[in-house]
Amino acid sequence: MAELFVGIDGGGTGCRVAVADRQGRILGRGKGGAANILSAPDASLANMIDATRQAFAAAGLDQSAIAAASALLGLAGNNVGDAVHYIRAKLPFRQAAIESDALIALQGALGHGDGIVGTLGTGSVYVLRRAKAIRFVGGWGFAVGDLGSGARLGQALLQESLLGYDGICARTPLLDEVLAEFGGDPGGIVEFGRAASPGDFGRYAPRLFDYARQGDATALRLIGEGAGQVSAALDACLRHLGDENGAICLLGGLAKAYDPYLAERHRARLVLPQADALTGAVALAVQRFALPMGDAA
Repeated sequence: MAELFVGIDGGGTGCRVAVADRQGRILGRGKGGAANILSAPDASLANMIDATRQAFAAAGLDQSAIAAASALLGLAGNNVGDAVHYIRAKLPFRQAAIESDALIALQGALGHGDGIVGTLGTGSVYVLRRAKAIRFVGGWGFAVGDLGSGARLGQALLQESLLGYDGICARTPLLDEVLAEFGGDPGGIVEFGRAASPGDFGRYAPRLFDYARQGDATALRLIGEGAGQVSAALDACLRHLGDENGAICLLGGLAKAYDPYLAERHRARLVLPQADALTGAVALAVQRFALPMGDAA
């Protein structure tokens, strides 16, 4: 059987899977639900396996071929060993590696080139490459990190709504809308927050940017704080990179939304991605696992 390689891009709001041949040509794709291996490992595993089955079906491949494939997964939370070991032990592939979602984003966006990639979605993480050396900045998860992320922005908005209810800060149309969503009952916000996942909080982030475009003071202030955190992380990356002309590529659902609010010193360095993170995962899977030509079936 010809070698097959699977790339998986897993995030807090969904996962994408592609199956490819040894030349990196994508044969089929699939997509599924959230793949947050820290907060919901079993659901994440089920979602990734389901998306893999979709990809093999789209490629016209028998499901039995999954067990012979080699996979590289780019997942948030890959720096927590227990979660990684738990997931890897249950994967259906012949062999698999779990890397950071930032690493596959870097490979997709910059190919083999040097520079910085920041992923701004439900979470946030940055990765830079200089002469093949890789370094990560941030990506510590919602509980203690992910500054500037959609989850953090959404959480800040709900916190601000309670401050507005208490009269600690000024009420704005955005805060009034959030409070109205919970029937004007702050207890509803508290209950939501107790059970909310990062993805649940993250779904409030687009509303902040919508209201910022209308001039809402709360939205502008919270986005300004988030943009300041993003800029501080990029400054740290540039110091590590040691390159005054280092390219920056921002990815994720909030990348374009943040663009107008970033420091000009960073906006001037922005470049477009060569490809997406899923393409990067496929490329790394082939690079990591492809047999020498003489040994390939």
